[in-house]
Amino acid sequence: MHRPLLTLATAMFAIGTDSFVIAGILPDAAHSLHVPETTAGWLLTAYALTYALSGPVMAALTTRWPRRTLFLTGFTLFTTGNLLTALTPTFSTALAARALAGLGGAMITPAAVAAATALAPPEHRGRAIATVMTGLSAATALGAPLGTALAGLTGDWRTTMLFVTALGLLAAAGTTLLPALPTPPAIPLHTRLAPLADRRIALILLTTVLAYTGLYTVYSFIGTSLDRATGGNSTTLAALLLIWGLAATAGTLTSGTLVDRYGNRRVINTALTLAALDFALLPWTSAHLPTTIAALTLWGLCGWGLLTPQTHRLITTLPTAAPLLTGLASAAVYTGVSAAPLIGQAAMAPLGAHWLGPVGAALLTLALGTAEAAHTLIRRHPPQHASETRAQPSLTK
Repeated sequence: MHRPLLTLATAMFAIGTDSFVIAGILPDAAHSLHVPETTAGWLLTAYALTYALSGPVMAALTTRWPRRTLFLTGFTLFTTGNLLTALTPTFSTALAARALAGLGGAMITPAAVAAATALAPPEHRGRAIATVMTGLSAATALGAPLGTALAGLTGDWRTTMLFVTALGLLAAAGTTLLPALPTPPAIPLHTRLAPLADRRIALILLTTVLAYTGLYTVYSFIGTSLDRATGGNSTTLAALLLIWGLAATAGTLTSGTLVDRYGNRRVINTALTLAALDFALLPWTSAHLPTTIAALTLWGLCGWGLLTPQTHRLITTLPTAAPLLTGLASAAVYTGVSAAPLIGQAAMAPLGAHWLGPVGAALLTLALGTAEAAHTLIRRHPPQHASETRAQPSLTK
């Protein structure tokens, strides 16, 4: 079982690296493609928005596909998109190529998680899913900094995109060796979207969208936002991204234990409050390297520490729809990530890159408000079955 899970984790590493690496090389990409950096931010939006919108649609359309065919098709789109991004001299083609890569990623991620579940016996499924998702955490900690450093060492951002292409090819080759996997039951698109009609679920997902829009408003333009601390040195930026990624991994790993101990409300509210304060102070803390390191550490811990309690809140609010809710949660994250460059672009003209932090803080504060609204609604309308309510005392903590 371990080798197939590592193969799936490699797939998630490739997808995750592609999601995060563009921000670190955005200034160079903008210069090469002859567009302003704010316009180049659309490269992040094209990938993330396509990923968010096409995820549920592609899951519904490809339900009956053999899993190996699905993986190979997804990776064909993913690697083609990244290769085109690396080779094209025009911004419009690069934008389309990023959307193509996002479409491939949207096909692969839910299939990889489902495959992990199918490969493991019931008593080990949680561990199997965690192993696969470790690839995403590793991309945050290693893939994005490595890609940024590679661009700095070679002096060409396109080298980074070739690196991501190679990761995709490696992962695609691995999926051809996966054992036969069962085809999951068909779930139509309207069923996948049905939980959105529940106001509790809608508020929880809105919290995720607002939070990740705020968090990624700065990240989308992180090279320029932190240029005072890095001195414009790409190696220093890569080191800072490594610190951020390691903190993000720590936040992901510890958040589950904190939720079990303190309940999802306390963890969500604490993470959002600390992140908002952290971002509000970024115009000053990002001016110096030591304080930038501290700010990025807190950012990574709180930003990625938010995913687990938000997912926990979703699933405990509507347990019968858990498989559908995880897909919607992922779409909400990428919706926020796709909106962030647009918010950043609008804010940079009057404020400048160094003041994007307070813009993100405002969005995080709004997310705190919707999180509390969701909590209030959940208390008024708890899960229908008494056994579910008793099993989830953390909802009212």
